[in-house]
Amino acid sequence: MVNRRQGSVQVTHDTEYFRRRAAEARAAACSKDEPERAEIAGELALAYAALARRRAAAAEIASAEELPAIKLDTIA
Repeated sequence: MVNRRQGSVQVTHDTEYFRRRAAEARAAACSKDEPERAEIAGELALAYAALARRRAAAAEIASAEELPAIKLDTIA
């Protein structure tokens, strides 16, 4: 989703985006060629995984808030 406000672009990523990025970073972290880059990729993998969990939790809370606990039209 892209929101345009006063010439700036704000991009919102979903849970799947962060999960994909975490998987890519984990794959890069398994590389034995450059230890420094592998360490950074490992840190990125952890960060992207945390963002995916946080985004999923926020989406779950938002969907729970949309539905009323008791349907008001069925109460008589």
